[in-house]
Amino acid sequence: MFQDRYSLAFRLYPYARCADQDSEEIVRHPVVVMGGGPIGIATALDLGLQGIPVVVLDDHEGIGMGSRAICFSKRSLEIADRYGCGQPMLDKGVVWNVGKVFHRDSQVFEFNLLPEEGHKYPAFINLQQPYFERFLVERVREAQAAGAPIEIRGKNRVDAVEVRDDHVLLDITTPDGPYRIAADWLIGADGANSPLRAMLGHEFSGKVFKDSFLIADIRMTADFPTERWFWFEPTHVGGASTLLHKQPDDTWRVDFQIGWDVDRKEEMKEENIRRRLDAMLGADVEYDIVWSSIYTFQCKRMERFRHGRVIFAGDAAHQVSPFGARGANSGLQDVDNLGWKLGLVVRGEAPESLLDSYDQERIHGADENILNSTRSTDFITPKSGVSRMFRDAVLDLSGRYEFARPFVNSGRLSVPCVYDGSTLNSVDGLLEAPARSRPGAPCSDAPLNNGFLLEQLGGGFTILALGTEAPEPVTEDGITAQVLSLSAEEIGPELRARYLGTCSHAVYLIRPDQHIAGRWSAWEETELRAALRKATGRGRA
Repeated sequence: MFQDRYSLAFRLYPYARCADQDSEEIVRHPVVVMGGGPIGIATALDLGLQGIPVVVLDDHEGIGMGSRAICFSKRSLEIADRYGCGQPMLDKGVVWNVGKVFHRDSQVFEFNLLPEEGHKYPAFINLQQPYFERFLVERVREAQAAGAPIEIRGKNRVDAVEVRDDHVLLDITTPDGPYRIAADWLIGADGANSPLRAMLGHEFSGKVFKDSFLIADIRMTADFPTERWFWFEPTHVGGASTLLHKQPDDTWRVDFQIGWDVDRKEEMKEENIRRRLDAMLGADVEYDIVWSSIYTFQCKRMERFRHGRVIFAGDAAHQVSPFGARGANSGLQDVDNLGWKLGLVVRGEAPESLLDSYDQERIHGADENILNSTRSTDFITPKSGVSRMFRDAVLDLSGRYEFARPFVNSGRLSVPCVYDGSTLNSVDGLLEAPARSRPGAPCSDAPLNNGFLLEQLGGGFTILALGTEAPEPVTEDGITAQVLSLSAEEIGPELRARYLGTCSHAVYLIRPDQHIAGRWSAWEETELRAALRKATGRGRA
């Protein structure tokens, strides 16, 4: 069985009767999360670590089977690091920064996703989704032991919701029968086929791609390097494309593009899967098939992610093709964006209108992901003769000429979204500094004091003062921005290049999700206070 091979405890939160089921009154909770996948558990962890009581309802009792998402980006690992579980993921995962692209038998392109030094985490790790989920759940257990108000209820299926003006009612079915609870806020993290989305009658809009991919996880001992290898029109297999990734535990992910008009039942037979694998690996290579599936994909999203007291995140809100590893990674960015905002609102420290910026910023992120994912998919599977001619010409030229290689698109890989134009951004007061650290951008990591910058920014508002005087923390409307002040001697070359450029000093206001809210050449308390108000939805700057 798959779970034996991966040595995972699938029933991580088995059903147990809760006090709400015996209450004569409907118990009301500040936040309820529907869905116990990586996005739902990460949401609960984010809120629980802030001290916000949260209940997760899952119709299963633990993590699912199959590797599913395997490529977790640097940004996702940085988010997990703030939650306290990034290092175990890194320790277990297969680290990679390099990808290679082949056309038939020849390599035409190679890329390095993190060519610069001075980051705690690599560009990507490969880690089966069940492991990723397990590390999140284990961190929840640690947080619970330390007093974090997080509850995960397995075998609690939500069958109906009723949205009121200031709360949501949920009807739940368990092995012991039904019960009802109320939530001030309901987070829909129940996946691509979201029952919650269906209950509320919300639709997706976008594009469905008429193609099929067979994926197989196999266990073998092989000397392939820990790189992402992608073939266009591989001669050893036949078909349009093939993808190879290494995972932990001597497990490899292979994706075969098999076309739209296929007999899925026939393709899923073990002998037919082995026929493809043998053609690729060689008939003398021994392997075990751990898991297999056929998938199609779509690039779609909801029109809005926030609907009053109901907020959607992850695949429940948006879907993209797997090329570029944007599914789980973009979902974690949703959590990163939503968690601090909802925490402020629940505590009464920010207006509910702050949550509208979640809609704005993450729809911007979803549209960016959909655009890149669609372009990747169209390049991999051309939809017209002209598109195919262009694709083949690019691949042919790339083997000989460097100028053509940037046009090769085997899945432009996930990078964190920059919230350009966000209503939370202040006017850029340091245009001479690097564009990568402009308002709306995620903070770049850099070595600092025998550690790294992002570790020291923490999970609250932070004023980063570089080479300039910094007074005490700033408090505005009850929200405090702590100060991290670095002298010129403490600023290493990497930090200088990423935040100062040619400038000698700078002041940054950084949000709890470590996106930049504003930057200036020197300390200006009036501007900082205005920027802090704006970043919390209370004013203009």
